[in-house]
Amino acid sequence: MIAIPFILSVFLHLFTTSTALGVNYGMAADNLPSPFVVANFIKTHTIFYSVKMFDANPDVLRAFANTGISVTVTVGNGDIPALTNTVAGRRWVTQHISPFYPQTKIKYICVGSEVLFSNITDWINNLVPAMRSLHYALVKAGIQDIKVTSPHALNIFRRETLPSLMRFMVGYDLSFFAPILQFHHRTKSPFMINPYPYFSPNLSRRLNYALFKPNSGVYDKYTGKTYTNIFDALMDSTYSAMKALGYGNVDIAIGETGWPSQGDASSPFATMENAISYNGHLVEEIISGKGTPLMPNRKFETYMFALFNENQKPGPLAEKYWGLFKPDLTPIYNAGLLRHEQSVPTPTSPSPSPATPALSGKNYCVPKIDVSYAQLQSNLDYACGQGIDCTPIQPGGTCYEPNTVWSHAAFAMNSYYQTKGQSYYSCDFAGTGQITVVDPSYPNCGYL
Repeated sequence: MIAIPFILSVFLHLFTTSTALGVNYGMAADNLPSPFVVANFIKTHTIFYSVKMFDANPDVLRAFANTGISVTVTVGNGDIPALTNTVAGRRWVTQHISPFYPQTKIKYICVGSEVLFSNITDWINNLVPAMRSLHYALVKAGIQDIKVTSPHALNIFRRETLPSLMRFMVGYDLSFFAPILQFHHRTKSPFMINPYPYFSPNLSRRLNYALFKPNSGVYDKYTGKTYTNIFDALMDSTYSAMKALGYGNVDIAIGETGWPSQGDASSPFATMENAISYNGHLVEEIISGKGTPLMPNRKFETYMFALFNENQKPGPLAEKYWGLFKPDLTPIYNAGLLRHEQSVPTPTSPSPSPATPALSGKNYCVPKIDVSYAQLQSNLDYACGQGIDCTPIQPGGTCYEPNTVWSHAAFAMNSYYQTKGQSYYSCDFAGTGQITVVDPSYPNCGYL
């Protein structure tokens, strides 16, 4: 395989260039760590500067308070029609934004997701009015730095053609996209798209073109540009369609992009090797800030999909395997996303037993993901009954919130483990404890 070139200056400019990279934080799973643990992990161990949610989960918004990590919240598609009413829009902001802002650095409100792809007329026709209503509500609330947008699947073009000739679908170009782009131009918010080369037609014939691997490329005779990957072609296709409507100066943000690492017979290209190649090269491209053939040196705010595999997502098996990290917060594969990594990855087949990265210099004890409520309570009672200080998880204590058995048990189990000298057996708890190098501390709650 051909190695991805590593540019040392990428990491010398980490705090400026990494501001282009975020991640989608989906929670359709029953084995994920608490939002507080996730927020601390993202802040302390990854190069992500932002997370994008698919709702406005208050527990997640609380967890990211005072972390400096920006957060995008999402309005459900079904809520779009009601939010065209300005009173409803102001009520939504009052309920879902004001209690958390500015402690939580909310950056965007996404109004729906891939609305045109739904083919539901009521959602499509009311999208722009709902966006305007929420923007108005933010202004009335005195909030100037939260922008309103909506992510679009790239089924929005007339037909597949050269990037410079791409146009929005007839019937939607002037009635749907022109008003959206006018809104973005007026409010200085980005037009958000979800480019997925994985879903490109005829993928079997142009897999290398999708994976940033060597290929013959596609020559656009009208611009003299040659495209060596689908990602750049999709970005420039979007730009050409926007420019044709007079809005080539509106920023473009990438709401989702990624590649699944596992699938079944219906998803033959969902493999670990392909996920490593696509996501590894994508990270390099985004961090480099080199832009595309029609948009050189242009930086794209990008949200990778997704933070975790989600075992409760419906659909084909591949839908459950878009994640970058395991529930214990170790990487599924190396995509150059951890702060301690010194290079973006070489896209090679993964080792059967990859080494766990040393994310901190200390060990901690936490419950395994699948531990029952009854066992967690038993662990909590046992640890606190052994003379450790459990006052921080009592009402009013610094670690009382979130008030869940898992969170309280994790604190107590770790305190017991530390007081017993970090011996392996002191984290056994009848086989329900696990040792981790990820610090589970979160704002106002420090673990021993």
